Amino acid sequence: MMRNLRLCFGPLQIKLILIERTNSVGLELSLFIGAFGLIIGSFLNVVIYRMPRGESVAYPGSHCPTCGHMLRAWELIPVLSYLILGGRCAKCREKISIRYPLFELTNGLLYFFAAWQDTTGSFLQLGVNLVFLSVLLVLAGIDWDTYRLPDIFTLPLLGIGLVAGFLLPGDPSGWVSLGSALGVGGFFWLIALVYPKGMGLGDVKLIAALGAFLGFPKVLLALFIASLAGSIIGGSMLLLKQKGFREQIPFGPYLVLGAWIAFFWGDALVTYYLSTF
Repeated sequence: MMRNLRLCFGPLQIKLILIERTNSVGLELSLFIGAFGLIIGSFLNVVIYRMPRGESVAYPGSHCPTCGHMLRAWELIPVLSYLILGGRCAKCREKISIRYPLFELTNGLLYFFAAWQDTTGSFLQLGVNLVFLSVLLVLAGIDWDTYRLPDIFTLPLLGIGLVAGFLLPGDPSGWVSLGSALGVGGFFWLIALVYPKGMGLGDVKLIAALGAFLGFPKVLLALFIASLAGSIIGGSMLLLKQKGFREQIPFGPYLVLGAWIAFFWGDALVTYYLSTF
């Protein structure tokens, strides 16, 4: 159900389109799922660090990459251990990257809001959504570090999105999912053929996966946000001389940002945009 809300600031009027949702999970379970997301986020840090190096994500256990100190149970508590340790290894006192707790916290928040906003009533659909959000986080981290979007993540993500569209409730439907994946994937594949230095095939496969999961028109919103964010942040890095004009700038993290925004707020943003005409 939708309703309009007008905010007045003197002569300025802003009309907001509010989409009322009926949550099917509840606050308590959403918080539990969010806490579970923190734990999964800790594992995702391992995946992001080890997989590009060809290392096992299962063995050896979590350890300091500098001194090899094997982390004890209390050093593995998501976010909290980082704060207790003051952001340093308990043995060698080497600084721990702030990215570790940030990724844990991000995944926890993604899980919480995905559960809190879920209206399908299908725990299987919710599970698929959580996989989608976490894989995007992994891809953002790997692409930022290595300028690569591995097929081992992008292709299964595409397949899961298409299968979910045909078999599970909610949007997009199967045919919309397939059409969106082929449409945006095919378009950017042509761009990659014409200008291979500007876009890699990993980006194309991720865009196709976003089309499968988000459908039309939300995938277009995700691409717009990604392009805008990439232009602003990339341009700022060039101005600050953190990047040279001939240096690569990974597009994957911006695609992920756009996908997250479209996933959570795409319906409201698209509805508001269309209401302005």
